[in-house]
Amino acid sequence: MEARRQYKVLSEVSVKGKVEKKGHLSYLSWSHAWHILKTHFPDAQRKVYESEHTGLNYFTDGNTAYVKVGIIVGGLEHIDYLPVMDNRNNSIQVDKITSRDINDTIMRSMTKAIAYHGLGLSLWTGEEAVSAPTQNQEPKEEPKQKLYTLEVDDDNWDRVLTYVVANKSKGITQLVADLSTKYKISASVKKTLKSAIDAAK
Repeated sequence: MEARRQYKVLSEVSVKGKVEKKGHLSYLSWSHAWHILKTHFPDAQRKVYESEHTGLNYFTDGNTAYVKVGIIVGGLEHIDYLPVMDNRNNSIQVDKITSRDINDTIMRSMTKAIAYHGLGLSLWTGEEAVSAPTQNQEPKEEPKQKLYTLEVDDDNWDRVLTYVVANKSKGITQLVADLSTKYKISASVKKTLKSAIDAAK
């Protein structure tokens, strides 16, 4: 009930006059989002996750990278995962990422996580259509992210296994669905992951 009240309070806050434009997109800056959130819920907290393997505030598959940011309101945490992208919303190769890229992505991810609690959520409705062509533009085909075949004991195995065990409460079906955005997972690998979850209980 408390979570529902919090969502109702934030979803009813008008962000009119605080929305900024960048190209053909409208967005709420992180400073406005954080100010509004703390005004209504002073105990709200932000959590920027760090990789257990590198200690860095971003995660990578060796090709691209993403950040993980949580916003906690009244004990309820909403987490956002956001790829590190350039100004055209294309993923940046990990060897070309700067600290500024990471910081900008963290702040955008923070604003998005706040939106999960209800504030300015409507501004993200068309997020998937960011690259939609205008009348004078030719349609542009979105690049497809390469999926890596996950094998037991390959270079990514320890990282995946750590993630699966740490998030075992999600269940094997949801975990495989999450991992399938980056990896091709065979039935035998899925079985091995399930065994790891069962052993960790």
